[in-house]
Amino acid sequence: MEPLELVPGRYIGEGQPCFVIAEIGQNHQGDIQLAKTLIRRAKECGADCVKLQLSSLTAKFNKAALSRPYDSEHAWGVTYGAHKKHLEFSRDQVAELQQFAAEVDIPLTASAMDIPSVHTLIELEVPFIKVGSGDIHNLPLIRTAAASNRPLVLSTGMCDVDWVSQVYEELTMVHDPPVPLVILQCTSAYPTPPDQVHLRVLDTYAQMFPHAHVGYSGHELGVHITVAAVARGARVVERHLTLNKTWKGSDHACSLEPNDLRDLITAIRSVEAALGSPLKAFQPCEEPCYTKLGKTVVAARAIEAGQVLEERDLLAKVADPRGVPAERLDSLLGSRLNRDVAVDQSVMEEDIL
Repeated sequence: MEPLELVPGRYIGEGQPCFVIAEIGQNHQGDIQLAKTLIRRAKECGADCVKLQLSSLTAKFNKAALSRPYDSEHAWGVTYGAHKKHLEFSRDQVAELQQFAAEVDIPLTASAMDIPSVHTLIELEVPFIKVGSGDIHNLPLIRTAAASNRPLVLSTGMCDVDWVSQVYEELTMVHDPPVPLVILQCTSAYPTPPDQVHLRVLDTYAQMFPHAHVGYSGHELGVHITVAAVARGARVVERHLTLNKTWKGSDHACSLEPNDLRDLITAIRSVEAALGSPLKAFQPCEEPCYTKLGKTVVAARAIEAGQVLEERDLLAKVADPRGVPAERLDSLLGSRLNRDVAVDQSVMEEDIL
């Protein structure tokens, strides 16, 4: 399928580098200065984009959910509503962070957790809208986001492939025009056990959803599974970013600190380079090893000029001087040489009649 311009000037797809989203989420602890520090760190580490989470609390939660007591080591308030309010940025604060991100030259977007937040992101002209796993079943929200004609990036935790297929059909077959779409394999557990990540789902998505790009949103510990996702074909990867994994908040423990994110991106770029071409060929970097260890055809016994060469006459050895390469040994059978060659001597190109 055609490459997709996910943010201005940055495409994803075949032949394009994997797009790395640094998910700040709510790891900013409700502190806008900390959010700016995280944005800067994401840029310094080589991320392609930073992402927040945006909610209108009364649109996302009902009154009972907001008023229930929240007794947790991660709580920022005595009720769940007070806790969430502490972690939410206003529209103006998001605009301020968007401006700061532009100043440090990294795109910023957010996950819209409810329909009013979708409208806010459209108003702020974010390059793409993220729909988190919590809203993968929320078709009214997905339709509202699709109407923006921006690319959508969908996480698919907490659902099965039949539901993902229904959403895909909605966005690529029912919606006119089809929505530019990225579908991320995701398991909504913090952290995710490795045996429940299922990177092979990327293969399934690539086969079943030909009009969508595929990617991976990870919540596992460490970086190696995310690197493997890129090797498996993920065009987009998303990982949470924190300044300290031990801070209060349920996402910090499975987030990456800046050094981790830098290591992840370095590993991704290395793996992309290593994937290379499907065509097996001699590589320029192999020349020194071939010069040192590449084998030459030598005489297994004394060979007289004009003698018809048989298999028992020839061996392959590392030899000085270098002569006929070993891979041509079979082609010499039945040939003759124009000079006598002593046992263990190299057979040279100019010796062949």
